[in-house]
Amino acid sequence: MRNLNILILGILVSMLVGCSSKSYYKPKKTFSTGGALSSYNGTMIDLSRNGGTLARGQYIGKEGLSHITLGKGYRFLNENRAYVLAANPDGILKIIDKKTKKDVRSVSLDIPVVSASIKGGTVAYILNNNTFGIYKIKSNEKVVESRSELTYAIDTRAASPLFIDNLVVMPMLDGKLIIANISDTENAKVIYISNDRVFNNVIYLSRMGNTMVSATPRKLITLGSNGKSEYRANISEVAISGGRVYLFTKEGEIISLTSKLTEVAKSKFKFAHFSCATAFDDKVFALDQQGSLIVSNSKLSKYRVYKLGEVEEPAFITGRKLYKDGEVIDLARLGYE
Repeated sequence: MRNLNILILGILVSMLVGCSSKSYYKPKKTFSTGGALSSYNGTMIDLSRNGGTLARGQYIGKEGLSHITLGKGYRFLNENRAYVLAANPDGILKIIDKKTKKDVRSVSLDIPVVSASIKGGTVAYILNNNTFGIYKIKSNEKVVESRSELTYAIDTRAASPLFIDNLVVMPMLDGKLIIANISDTENAKVIYISNDRVFNNVIYLSRMGNTMVSATPRKLITLGSNGKSEYRANISEVAISGGRVYLFTKEGEIISLTSKLTEVAKSKFKFAHFSCATAFDDKVFALDQQGSLIVSNSKLSKYRVYKLGEVEEPAFITGRKLYKDGEVIDLARLGYE
């Protein structure tokens, strides 16, 4: 019995050691960001796919730091040239006029908003009970609101609806896309990406020319004139640039793919856990959670690592700027050699 107790104790100790130890990406050589670094003097408390909310109630969007105040308890969702979209936990969608900085509408949707987009005066939104809807600002009416299948757990990186001409693509929380005509919502088309039971919401949705690119946490698809292509992986992030799709995996891989999702190149950074990533101007950028910013060429054959410090607050990239822990890194000023 004594030997059995010792054996059980040994197994428990080894399990505890295994659970408590975690491996991290450790680059052999790192560089300083130098003059590419500045400050925005704020604390990031929430992220959407299109920007971040600061503790003082303002937000950072595509154009950088905005001085529009969202209101107590509201988080930034999205924006266009005229309006800002924000929401609170009570299911209120607020529409703010950028010119006057005043509220235009406060729409009661009853259920918290996961993501939303706006084109002209039309708002498309996804609620956290997997309902999608379309709302018209001018007439103050819901054109459509329809609930899909019930979901039990979602990945926090929820994609925003995508407007394409008179169509809107809804990235649902159960692994599918719903494509609806804004003026005729009765005949919507459904495209299934993945049928996993949990953490299966659409986390990425964008266009690459005439090809639509979308992903759930475990599957990437492209859809265009050449049909539908699929690629399975444990996905941290997706980016598109120069006719290529860049996939960033939870295993620390960066993979370059064609629009048909044929693998072109791959590089691996052992134990890297990517917080955010992007690609532009023949360069690929990936931020590890421990603060290593990897800058690679588009062929993934050369790279340089910049040390930024551990990621403590939510970090995100919009345009060519990386926002991290009160700092702004101008990615365009960083190179891979």
